[in-house]
Amino acid sequence: MGLALVLALTGLRLVLGPVLVLMAYRGVAGAPAVAVCLAALASDYCDGVLARRFGVDTPAVRRFDSATDTVFFLCAAWAAWLLHADLLRPWAWMAVAVLALEIARYGFDFVKFRREAAYHAWSAKAWGLSLFAALVALLGFGSAVPLVPLALALGIVADAEGLAVSVILPVWTHDVKSIVHAVRIRAARRAAA
Repeated sequence: MGLALVLALTGLRLVLGPVLVLMAYRGVAGAPAVAVCLAALASDYCDGVLARRFGVDTPAVRRFDSATDTVFFLCAAWAAWLLHADLLRPWAWMAVAVLALEIARYGFDFVKFRREAAYHAWSAKAWGLSLFAALVALLGFGSAVPLVPLALALGIVADAEGLAVSVILPVWTHDVKSIVHAVRIRAARRAAA
């Protein structure tokens, strides 16, 4: 029961991402777009809390959560571009940097670990919250400054840290809160060897 609820909440974001894109193609923004973003935020928060409460926060569940976040935010970015490309153009270079780092991270993780990372680092959580705030401001109110450049800057930091964590870790590990934690994990594994 608990696992099914957690997977349903996580899966909800897989549906809400394409819903945002469809809404954007139809020119729908404002309150409906904000409602979709808030529903996605609620599902992102609740699935993690409930996974821990029910004891189902397994590596597979964490990987599914991370992959779902990526899909949702790619869809949200496309929807934002469709509706407000004029407001986003000044920060397109930052978006390209984030996308390049995301691709580099996924590629590196698949080469080194044969699967994607699921660190849920503090920097990634800050980035996720800033992305939701930027989406609400942009899709709900047509405002990009200061939240869009802030979210993109945090994305660069979070992805750079995630890539560094992947370089540091000797084996795949989930739920690594920061680069400091990765260094400690590496040191502990060396000491145990």
